[in-house]
Amino acid sequence: MSLISTEIAEKNLKEFKIIDASWHLPLEDRNPYLEYEENHIHNSVFFDLDKTSKKDTDLPHMLPTEEQWSKSISELGVSNNDKILIYDNSALYSACRCWFSFLYFGHDIEKLHILNGGLKKWKCENKPLTNKKTKVEISNYKAKKTDKHVFNMGQINENINSKNFVVVDARSFKRFNGDINEPREGLRKGNIKNSICLPFGECINQNTNEFKTNHELKLIFKRIINTNNNNFVFTCGSGVTASVLAYAYKIINNEYQPIIYDGSWSEYGKYSP
Repeated sequence: MSLISTEIAEKNLKEFKIIDASWHLPLEDRNPYLEYEENHIHNSVFFDLDKTSKKDTDLPHMLPTEEQWSKSISELGVSNNDKILIYDNSALYSACRCWFSFLYFGHDIEKLHILNGGLKKWKCENKPLTNKKTKVEISNYKAKKTDKHVFNMGQINENINSKNFVVVDARSFKRFNGDINEPREGLRKGNIKNSICLPFGECINQNTNEFKTNHELKLIFKRIINTNNNNFVFTCGSGVTASVLAYAYKIINNEYQPIIYDGSWSEYGKYSP
């Protein structure tokens, strides 16, 4: 699996193109790019989730076109054959969204890696950081999307009756149950019919910011779903933390091909009947 410890990463940084994929909720009032400029892992480049998303939509963080992705990733100096190490400094483990996006656009999954514990653990261990600007040579990245990794609202609605797959929601129980308002205006409260809830934070060790062990993750997933069945589609508020669950499940079942409902509740809570 592509999860790399801080110890191994520090010894092998030169093998990777390193990406800071930090993203924060608007309510946090944090600027991830300014934080990156202040402190980042040597030679890392900044992946801007908002700017590297679909433009002609009112939905947040929708996957862009192949052309958009190719241009954005080329500007980061990343090539199709690069080994990539992704990290973040986010409470949402947004590195997983970047990982999923690369996967969707055809990057070899064996060359995609996530720093376990992210920048939080890296800092706690007093590993080296820099504020020096990373020199970037523009590349010629060629994206080739793989639609099998993304489901749309039509497929989600059809499944309510057919029950061909299980929809797993990464939001909190309070949001899932409609006990609190959604953070985005214009969205009704609640969840997709027949979906189940697994808050993404349950997969993370809050002390170290690392993913929980394989054994712990297996118990977490087994508690809510039949893990002998690989027909899972993950959703959340806007596709970010759904990627955390997809990654976590991939850790314990390498046969699983990650699938996300890209519109997530930002679309379903606004436009579904």
